[in-house]
Amino acid sequence: MDGPKSLSFSRVVYRLMKLTKIITAGLALALAVCLPACTSNKPAADGTVTISIVSDPGALDPQQSIVAGIFEMSFYAYDSLVGLNPKGEILPQLAKSWTLDGLTATFELNEGITCSDGSAFTASTVARNIAWYQDFDNASPYLGVFMPVGIEAVADDAAGTVTLTLAGPEPFLLSALANVPLVCDSGLDNRDQLQAATLGSGPYVLTEAVPDDHYTYERRDGYTWGPGGATTDEPGLPKTLVVRVVPNESTEVNLLLAGEVNIATTTGVDADRAVAAGIPFVDIPAVLGTTWYNHEPGHPTADEAVRIALTQAVDLDQLATVITGGTGGRATAMAVIPPAACSFDSVTGNLPTFDVAAAGATLEAAGFAKDANGKYGKDGQPLVIAFLYDSVLGTEGQAAAELAVQQWEAAGFTIDVSSLETAQIAEVLFGTGDWDVAWEPVNVNSPDQFVGFLTGPGLAEGGMNFTGINNPGYDAAVEDAMGKSGQEACQAFQQAEAALFAAADQVTWAVRPNKIFTNGIDYEYIGRTQVTSLRVH
Repeated sequence: MDGPKSLSFSRVVYRLMKLTKIITAGLALALAVCLPACTSNKPAADGTVTISIVSDPGALDPQQSIVAGIFEMSFYAYDSLVGLNPKGEILPQLAKSWTLDGLTATFELNEGITCSDGSAFTASTVARNIAWYQDFDNASPYLGVFMPVGIEAVADDAAGTVTLTLAGPEPFLLSALANVPLVCDSGLDNRDQLQAATLGSGPYVLTEAVPDDHYTYERRDGYTWGPGGATTDEPGLPKTLVVRVVPNESTEVNLLLAGEVNIATTTGVDADRAVAAGIPFVDIPAVLGTTWYNHEPGHPTADEAVRIALTQAVDLDQLATVITGGTGGRATAMAVIPPAACSFDSVTGNLPTFDVAAAGATLEAAGFAKDANGKYGKDGQPLVIAFLYDSVLGTEGQAAAELAVQQWEAAGFTIDVSSLETAQIAEVLFGTGDWDVAWEPVNVNSPDQFVGFLTGPGLAEGGMNFTGINNPGYDAAVEDAMGKSGQEACQAFQQAEAALFAAADQVTWAVRPNKIFTNGIDYEYIGRTQVTSLRVH
């Protein structure tokens, strides 16, 4: 998803929000406590923490993908300019201080920052990172999501400062930059090194990568510039992090119960087993049901009537129950990951309502007619919809997809359905474009992080608007929001999302509380693991 001129989790939501999960995002809890709870247990020395993820992150370049797994893992080895706490408050990190003055933001870096290869991390390194993100040819999914478009950066290494000049107002600039990983100079010089290794200033360094199985990170000594002044000398901070790829939730919970996994996110009956066993957890809301429509010319969903009819033809209440396994319900906004910048309902009363007869009337008013088999077509061409959904949605997602296909076919659509893994669906959404409807959840914590995905230039023009949406009401409300801050900005974003839903340009329809289980550790959650807060006991 995880944008401002929008999400941005392309090349996915990705390279997805490539969205997510959120993010898929990569997930309410605006809670300023440890997860599961701060304890008084004596911290363990040089322990190991094992974290499970549902799918392999693919190439590890932290700036070229925001798939949930890599978004989580990137911040083990890479830093951002500023940090966040669970309340959404901004913390010093690489930058020890900053000033904001209109369209100018100046950051003063901590002294003595070093990279995992021993080189210095300087203000010029920051400026080089900003310039790389801003280059549309690099197609970073962060651009327009967490990294505002049009920033110019000027470094002063003698003063240890970097000054950013913005192209326009950015109401959530600092919280966005807290989610932007920065790479060391050697990685910028040769990005091929970043595909299966890490070159960052973060508290851990990757020491072993076995795709589709596990990734091992080791703690760095001498790290003193973490969020809020965190260091790697803290008692209980694990020496080793192991990320295990566990696509099966039942297996994941078995490992959790056996003590072989310390952090696991799961739902449904498998989550029930962990709850019954007394494993501590917190519920983190995450958007699970998101429908993207391809607006590009040549696709049937470029026709607003088709998008509205597709939305009218499915029972979103029923689909929300099915896709969440009965543990969630209808979504009310697009950005819900904690710490959420805004809280509002932009969905209720704005989406086209479930009405099969109305769906047919919508199509017929647009010139479509049924053939002898009860299927719609126009000008001699059948109305065939290429529908993709992410296999990471699990058995509940498959059941919901099957139900949606049944309802669409009953309404007269012809559906060509495919289930793809996250990396595959990202390549279709941001590459081949061979799709009409896609279920791909993108999870972010601020509505401006979606802007790049929902407005502006498309992929062919170097932008992130992978669906080709053009909604003047959304654009106008976003422009209004960008000139405001706080609650006023949130109100404008609520109007923007409402305009999007009213035209069925995109449909956000299901939210589920994901349970994050923790066994034998404490930590803080900020939409991802606050890695420097991990404590083994």
